Amino acid sequence: MDSLKYIIFLLFFSYLPLYANYLDGSSVDLQILDKVTARITNLNILVGEKYYFDSLEIEIFDCKKKPPEEIPENYVLLSIKEKLKNDNHKQIFQGWMLSSSPSLSPFEHPTYDIWIKDCNILIDSE
Repeated sequence: MDSLKYIIFLLFFSYLPLYANYLDGSSVDLQILDKVTARITNLNILVGEKYYFDSLEIEIFDCKKKPPEEIPENYVLLSIKEKLKNDNHKQIFQGWMLSSSPSLSPFEHPTYDIWIKDCNILIDSE
């Protein structure tokens, strides 16, 4: 009877998906489309830093990436503000963006579109 329990235990746990933890990224690759000029700009912004692009202020808070053995996905927590007159800023986006599904958390702006391309992982060579 104990061997039957052992076999059932092994069968049950062999069918459970094994997911690895997300990897923390050190920088984010973004792509910005200027809808007026149709110019595409590629940026690399470090996690925890701000980048100023024309009238936009982009701040990256966190970056997560699925491990290589899983379906590729990048998650980036960011804030985008637009500079207005009198040095005021207006929050136009804050939240998580996914590289595979930009429409889940859309960034809507009359001049710019922003996409997450990659969350870069810093790998130690030790």
